[in-house]
Amino acid sequence: MNPISSIPALLLLEDGTVFYGRSAGKIGTTTGEICFNTGMTGYQEIYTDPSYSGQILVHTSAHIGNYGIEKDEFESNHIQISGLVCKNFSATYSRKLASGSLQNYGVDQNLVAIYDLDTRALVKHIRDKGAMNALISSEDIPMEQLKEMLGQIPSMEGMELASKVSTPEAYLLGEENSEFRVAVLDLGAKKTIMTNLTDRNCLVKVFPAKTSYEEMKSWNPDGFMISNGPGDPAPVDFAIRAVKSMLDKEDPLFGICLGQQILALALGVPTLKMHHGHRGANHPVKNIITNRCEITTQNHGFSVDPEAIKANEHIEITHINLNDQTIEGFRVKGKPAFAVQYHPEASPGPHDARYLFDQFIHNMHSKKESHTH
Repeated sequence: MNPISSIPALLLLEDGTVFYGRSAGKIGTTTGEICFNTGMTGYQEIYTDPSYSGQILVHTSAHIGNYGIEKDEFESNHIQISGLVCKNFSATYSRKLASGSLQNYGVDQNLVAIYDLDTRALVKHIRDKGAMNALISSEDIPMEQLKEMLGQIPSMEGMELASKVSTPEAYLLGEENSEFRVAVLDLGAKKTIMTNLTDRNCLVKVFPAKTSYEEMKSWNPDGFMISNGPGDPAPVDFAIRAVKSMLDKEDPLFGICLGQQILALALGVPTLKMHHGHRGANHPVKNIITNRCEITTQNHGFSVDPEAIKANEHIEITHINLNDQTIEGFRVKGKPAFAVQYHPEASPGPHDARYLFDQFIHNMHSKKESHTH
């Protein structure tokens, strides 16, 4: 018997649509922007990804919780999503490596969740109507009051969340005698990004979101990583300023997800709120340079303006999404700076795009070589 199945819960959408189900995780009420993820695995990595801050997550995969929680698979030190929606929620798990159940972890982390509702109908609704705010409640609160609470939630558009999820102070990762030094501007960075750098002989220093270029440069890095993160990229002016300086000084630079949007904004290309975003581990992306397709992990609700980027003489587009032709990657002409909209560090996978870290290493190596000659 599932010990969480008897308490009723509801999901209320901004347009007035209501779904009824049962409560999982913590009993309570939560709000956020609703979005869906099509990945079949990796729920633990998804919930702890800072890019999901402020969002209620719907799984299109039917079974959630069945392999439990494992302490080495966190992307940050706490749950970042605002709430969880799924079809079948399992409080029991079968994996020998697991250190506990998703239910107990959810309670510990104050995660309000709802399950046993028609997630297929819900996802079709979001796909048709677009991203919107939503509320989950497993408390006995009158519907009028819930609608009032939901009405007070600000839109994700215009919301600066990067500095809210960033590290409060700088920290080091990796070996002191590593070949390269990489400064990571933490706008909501996933731990696996840093692991991919330390695995490639990099000493990494992770800086808070609002750190100036001058402060990062004083550490004497060989290159800069502009991380992923949540919210609207347009108001993240502190990061845009820092990236402009990196471009002026021709520093090796690699942007991931929000990092791509920040690089585009630094080059004068605007960003747009997407209808319902890209979230999953199965998005096909074509590398225009190599003419190869990659299956990628994605998580973003904003993208760069495709017309403006095509018109920008300083930018060469390198990757496009094969589902909807959105811009998935570009490089800056004549400078060692490039970015992708998807997640090459993808954990648990797929790993088709990890070569991009090697490209970043190559750019840092070339810059070092040019300085020694």
